[in-house]
Amino acid sequence: MASDVLDLFTELAALPSPPGEERAVADAVERYLRDLGLDVDEDDAGAKVGSTMGNLYCRVEPHANGGTPLFLCAHLDTVPPTGPIEPVVEDGVVRNAAGTILGADNKSAVAVMLEATRRIVAENRPHAGIELVFTPKEEVGLLGAAAFDHARLHARVGYVYDQAAPIGDVILGAPYSHSMEVRFHGRAAHSGMYPEDGRSAIAAAARAIADLRLGRIDEETTANVGTIHGGTAGNIVPEWCTFLAEARSHDERKLADVVQEMLDAISFAAGLEDCEVETEVHKSYRGYRFKRDDDVVRIAHAALERSGFTPSYGLSGGAADANVFNEHGLRCLNLANGMQDIHTPDERIAVDDLEHMVGVTLAIVDVAREHAA
Repeated sequence: MASDVLDLFTELAALPSPPGEERAVADAVERYLRDLGLDVDEDDAGAKVGSTMGNLYCRVEPHANGGTPLFLCAHLDTVPPTGPIEPVVEDGVVRNAAGTILGADNKSAVAVMLEATRRIVAENRPHAGIELVFTPKEEVGLLGAAAFDHARLHARVGYVYDQAAPIGDVILGAPYSHSMEVRFHGRAAHSGMYPEDGRSAIAAAARAIADLRLGRIDEETTANVGTIHGGTAGNIVPEWCTFLAEARSHDERKLADVVQEMLDAISFAAGLEDCEVETEVHKSYRGYRFKRDDDVVRIAHAALERSGFTPSYGLSGGAADANVFNEHGLRCLNLANGMQDIHTPDERIAVDDLEHMVGVTLAIVDVAREHAA
């Protein structure tokens, strides 16, 4: 069962790298690339986003004339593990024996991209130019990718492997998203002696949340309230209450309408409970949508078929670093790589899928070399 990409993946997975604490993995990636004779540099994104690493960038100079240069991106952080990570292989599948996440999201992609690069260099494989970008703090808002200087990329076409689905799934689009912080201000009072003098911020927040349309609003749009905090003691009418919400949609106009509907409901609830309310709405990331005849899709389609997979197409309800690259005018496609049950103790990936994705990556490089830019 031993293989180069498997050994590399388990080595990387065993290094804890919650958002902001990716240094050990970044050092391992940098050493690997330098051992291949490649130059790696690290930007100052770490200081900007609160991480122990900046974005790592490596360019493999073209080894052929013509074709379409590529960039490949993966993030080095994972959701925080709740214990040690001990990768084991059971029945051809990599799992964590220690009862927390494995980190296949996204270290399986990191290992695949590194192993494919090693083979390209070792074989002097012809290619139109390859750039590698490894980012921090993707899991908490795509922060590393957002802090990267996208103008330094020679390539305009790129790929991330950040979709937990069977190999062959091609993500044509991801949603737009806005986050919202809502803070209700009421009036404190003793709840047993003078409740009439109080104005309950929690009651106002509860009324607002009850009036919001949450969950799946339509096939393109969702909304959620994720956290709520308020009050100071059980015998005090709560003076304040804060909740965090978000809305997502593949249609930017729908998103604007849903956000305004949420703001209206929040304001109405505050008025009914005689409370004041402050709201802050932030754009989390922009969505994107590709067509099947776009070059980035056609290259992936041909590479998947060449690797023995039948491409299928869909949309994602989540975001990835691809959202950021596309917002900056690049064409970055998210490809599924076989991860399963990410962010859970059941997270796993088949050894065969690691090997297959190395093959898919090499096929993407080959097809891009044959494809006029």
